[in-house]
Amino acid sequence: MPIKDQLFLASQYLAPHHLVSRLFGYASDCREPAVKNWMISRFVRRYGVDMREALQEDPLAYDCFNDFFTRALKEDARPLDEEAGSVVCPADGAISQMGAIEHGRIFQAKGHNYGLADLLGGDAERAEPFQGGQFATIYLSPKDYHRVHMPVAGTLREMVHVPGRLFSVNPLTARNVPRLFARNERVVCIFDTEHGPMAVVLVGAMIVASIETVWAGLVTPHKRRVKSTRYDDAARGPIHLAKGAEMGRFKLGSTAIVLFGPNKIRWADTPSVLGPVRMGELMALPA
Repeated sequence: MPIKDQLFLASQYLAPHHLVSRLFGYASDCREPAVKNWMISRFVRRYGVDMREALQEDPLAYDCFNDFFTRALKEDARPLDEEAGSVVCPADGAISQMGAIEHGRIFQAKGHNYGLADLLGGDAERAEPFQGGQFATIYLSPKDYHRVHMPVAGTLREMVHVPGRLFSVNPLTARNVPRLFARNERVVCIFDTEHGPMAVVLVGAMIVASIETVWAGLVTPHKRRVKSTRYDDAARGPIHLAKGAEMGRFKLGSTAIVLFGPNKIRWADTPSVLGPVRMGELMALPA
């Protein structure tokens, strides 16, 4: 392994994850033109961000870096697959892994996997419907569109905030940080769908200022306990979201993991491991 990669991985264990993320979050919300324009311009140049699809094409017209980063796209920028019963990709990015959930474990990278129950907040009952099911992990790179959409129409049952670390999420850390996605702070959203229960897990990462959902706003306060909110009661629900509707967004970062139960869906031939994908593309069909 190159020395620069070794140093980067060592820094991941030593860095004060939440402090770094909070400081970057404050800077990302800064509305001082000189500051926010410098941040946005440097980011666009470094990552080659294509603004032609954005609803507001001028990157410096956004009020702050976070507004630019979570920018909306033009209405026709992401057409949805229309095949009956299809499951669409929830985000732009790359599918880093997909396949079966075997013996309660989810494959992360060669030599690494992590527990299904751990990912979902340590509750075996919550994990049970997904045992023996299917998973897909979608990595969002810095230049990608950072809103997450519904893979299929669903009714929200439960949202779980799971506190944790904020390791950077990229191919290098996936290969070298054990249980990466079950260690990082995350928001678990569980829906009832035509394909049975579906979980969409929004995983935080280093300098991810926050994760938001359309129904609860900011949902990642820095606490040390798992917090579950039910939406299948008269007080809060029901919340129905159509296929392709926005469900949440990352203010910097990271990864979305989609889970289905056994014998419900089959992954289509279109996506490939490490292949680029766009929100709305066909990802799975009924089993």
